[in-house]
Amino acid sequence: MGGSNAIMTENEFGGLTFEQIKENLIQSIHDRKLKKVLLIPPDITRSNSGAGLITSIYYDLFDNMGVQADILPALGTHAPMTREEQISFFGENIPAECYLIHKWRDGVTKIGEIPGSFVHEVSDGLMDESMDVEVSDYILDPSYDLILSIGQVVPHEVVGMANYTKNIVVGCGGSRFINRSHMLGAFYGLERIMGRDHSPVRKVFDYAQQNFLSKLPIEYILTVTVTENEKVKIIGLYIGKERDGFTRAVALSQKHNLNYVKQPLKTCVVWLDGREFHSTWLGNKAIYRTRMAMANGGRLIILAPGVKMFGEDSENDRLIRKYGYIGRENILKLCKTEPELQNNLSAAAHLIHGSSDGRFNITYATQYLGKEEVRGAAFDYMPFDEAVKKYDPKILEQGYNTMPGGEEIYFIENPALGLWALEGAF
Repeated sequence: MGGSNAIMTENEFGGLTFEQIKENLIQSIHDRKLKKVLLIPPDITRSNSGAGLITSIYYDLFDNMGVQADILPALGTHAPMTREEQISFFGENIPAECYLIHKWRDGVTKIGEIPGSFVHEVSDGLMDESMDVEVSDYILDPSYDLILSIGQVVPHEVVGMANYTKNIVVGCGGSRFINRSHMLGAFYGLERIMGRDHSPVRKVFDYAQQNFLSKLPIEYILTVTVTENEKVKIIGLYIGKERDGFTRAVALSQKHNLNYVKQPLKTCVVWLDGREFHSTWLGNKAIYRTRMAMANGGRLIILAPGVKMFGEDSENDRLIRKYGYIGRENILKLCKTEPELQNNLSAAAHLIHGSSDGRFNITYATQYLGKEEVRGAAFDYMPFDEAVKKYDPKILEQGYNTMPGGEEIYFIENPALGLWALEGAF
């Protein structure tokens, strides 16, 4: 990262130690005169980001310095974190009163506008409407001397590679920008975006950073992580204001978080940890992250013990139940005639992302949503107990498995950790 405050540390084999991480964080705030700081980590849905540990360390450092530190989880359109989730992710040392709640529908202010001509240029003419950039009112609070945005760089279905400015303009953004940016990604196509840096959506985010966000006291703490025996290892840590660190993090994530298969997957089984995934809005990562590896006519079976709903709020849940995951072309047609989809383009984009467009079969195995509910959303259904009896996640190993009857399946224990694709896709 450019600038005197840039800190970049990598250990792609053994991972960074706690001491190394803490020393980097101490260095990032050394000799600063601060009174009040805003920390913006992801929520529990990014539990493998390392952001929970980093937020906890920062909070203790600021507390010892006598600096007030508030925590604003970057919810985006997700439901607010429960106290149990706060403790599970960030630890018990941060009091409940330190947490703020992002309100993406009515707690934001417009800080700028991305011209329609720019959107037209980066989208190859697919969209040409201007985009209002909105951010949380908390971010615009002038009493904060420093805002630290903490997030993981990993393949992502909307922007190509999370994080950097995504944490601000989407995670703490407003409905209009979230809607437009998600629809831009859906129009352009998942396969043309996922795992890549300079997507149309990222170019829009970069425009927002250069023209609007750079005026705010925001600095970015970015991680690249891998898991080993269910333990998260931070293999890259990048701290600073400029884009260089994000660019370097993208390269490291592409090296370690892209998973290649030699042949299209005929049967893929994905486990969704019930503590992390409680809606199809979140759980459909099982679809986004595997679609580039799935065979035509293949089966994707999603073991979803914690999925209780479709949308993360009542309105998005209603829209998903009404329209279902019926494919890109069908949703695009409905967007021309249905005002409620026109006014909720992030939901429309989500419906596009969550469909295989008939290319492979998607089965949800749930214990809270019933058969008619799941089928009503255009998925196939399997009772959860029946599914885990046949595909026991406690026995299956990450990757290829041969079942007792000779069936070969591919098992993924957490779809949020990467992207799966055929060799040669990138």
